[in-house]
This record gives sequence, structure tokens and C-alpha cells, in this order.
Amino acid sequence: MRLLILGGTVFLGRAIVEAALARGHEITLFTRGEHNPDLFPDVEKLRGDRNGDLDALGGRRWDAVVDTCGYVPRVVRASAQRLAEAVGHYTFISSISVYPSVPIPGMDESAPVGTLADESTEEVTGESYGPLKALCEQAAEAAMPGRVLNVRAGLIVGPYEPTDRCTYWPHRIARGGDVLAPGSPDGPVQFVDARDLAEWIVRMAETGGAGVYNATGPGEPLTMGQLLDDCRAVSGSDATLIWADEEFLLGAGAAPWSELPLWVPAREEAMAGFSAVSCANAIAAGLTFRPLADTIRDTLAWDATRPAVPELRAGLKPEREAELLAAWRTSR
Repeated sequence: MRLLILGGTVFLGRAIVEAALARGHEITLFTRGEHNPDLFPDVEKLRGDRNGDLDALGGRRWDAVVDTCGYVPRVVRASAQRLAEAVGHYTFISSISVYPSVPIPGMDESAPVGTLADESTEEVTGESYGPLKALCEQAAEAAMPGRVLNVRAGLIVGPYEPTDRCTYWPHRIARGGDVLAPGSPDGPVQFVDARDLAEWIVRMAETGGAGVYNATGPGEPLTMGQLLDDCRAVSGSDATLIWADEEFLLGAGAAPWSELPLWVPAREEAMAGFSAVSCANAIAAGLTFRPLADTIRDTLAWDATRPAVPELRAGLKPEREAELLAAWRTSR
């Protein structure tokens, strides 16, 4: 299969290239050349800018395209329209953030998506990100009806994860000592290894699978307690988990998701099902998941290769964690 990838040098895009190469496909990357330009030296690279310069795509044909980096409907529309006669299949990487609320566990793709009062806005914020992704899905489908796979990905984890939202927990547990753990050990969590998602996307492109799919994991329900216990087991850490309840954490100003990745407070009723979205359709279509221990082990191995930095991009800073632990002990 001749596969065009819009992006392809950062995290999920990188994993898609690796999965496609492993399956013997011929790859072309279309990028601005700003991120990891030396990656995949034997892969064809076309240079351009999706925001107005698609000339390098002219006069070419591919079997399928994967759009890993579309955030604004105008840009996705332009790419899809330009490629409508040049490819047979279009995969758009969307997000489960298209859902403005997830009040109950098990919500599927039929749930309503978010909307914007001004659909012409191109400012990507925490509030506009999801609705813009939904509009991008619609733009791709309008340009190539019946030939689009919209992948509503959940939190994506694994080696090369750029935000550190999930790298934080293996990294912090491996460091040992008293670790502040949020809420309840029974709190649900969901995420998908980038490599599992990438392999499924490539297989779906091979078969021309179309439609809308929630795509996160793992395959069986997972709790925060299980995740942190597995981090401890894989790393061989002596970490002691100190579970602080959400009333204390919120009262102390601890920020869910950014300071304490994966934690969604139970009192946020509109998001009660955020970590229990149904991915049954994607699983039925072949999405599979590697063991959690493998993801943790590989994430730690990659993390160990990074240049030493004073702090991760997400998670509690050491002094902030120490402050919260001391306050929690005093409150008991």
C-alpha cells in the first residue's frame, strides 16, 4: 500500500510510520520539516505547509492518507479536498474530547459532540479543541463521503509521549519514596498505547474501514490503583502510595489532569464517564492492546534516554508534592 501521512514525525504519527513500515508499506511524509527532520531517512518526505502550501501533493496518487495533525476545519477541508481524487481512503485522528460531557460510563459514538457559537474560530483552546475536532471530522467526511475513518482517540501513552501526562506516573513511582496518589485506588483510568493505536489505524487503512470510532483502552477496566501498583512492580520501586481524597486535594488547589494526570474528580458529574468511554466498536474492528507492563517498561526505558531536565511537563513538581503530603498528614 502507498500511504501518505500528514505529519508522521511526532509521537502517534511516528508510531504509524513504524507500524506501516513493519507491514511493508511504501510511505510518503508531508511535513513542514520542523520536528525530527532526520527521522526515517529512507522514507520519502514532501515539504509544505497545510496552512496554504499543498503544492507538493499535486500530481501524485496514494492508496490512503492518515491525517495526524488536523486541528482547524479549514485546514482539514483543504487537505481532504486536495486529496479527494488522489487517495482512496482518509483517516483523520480526532479525539474523545469531541464530547462536551461524558456523564455516564459506556458512552459510545452516538453521543452528541460539542459545538461552537462561532464555527469560523481557529483559536485552539481547552474549550474549543473538542468542537473544532468534531468540525474537522465533518469537513473530511464532506470532502470524501463514505471513505473517511474518524478515530476519536483517548489519552495516548507510551515512548515519545510529548506531554508527560502519562510518563509522570512511571517516572514518579520509579523515583520511590512517598508518592501522593489522587482520590481512590478504585478510580477508573483509560488510555491507549500509541503503538497499539497505530497498528490498528494502519490495518483499517489497508481494508478501507470507514466511520467513527472511539479508540482508547486498555481492553479490560483499569483502576488508578492497579496502574500505580504495576508501575511499582515493573520499576522495582520501593514507593509508598499515599492516597489523598479528592475533597482535600481540591481544597488544596491540586489541579486534576495537569498536576495529577489521569485523575478526574468524582464530583465532576458531567465527566463521570470520561474514563469509561465505550470502545467496543473499535475492539470489534480489531483494536488490540499489549500488556500494561510492556507499556510501562518501554516508557521507562525511553524516559531514561532523555537528557536530564529539571522537571516534567506535567505532574506534581517535587516541592509541590512535598507540600501537599505534609498538608494531608496534618489534616488527618
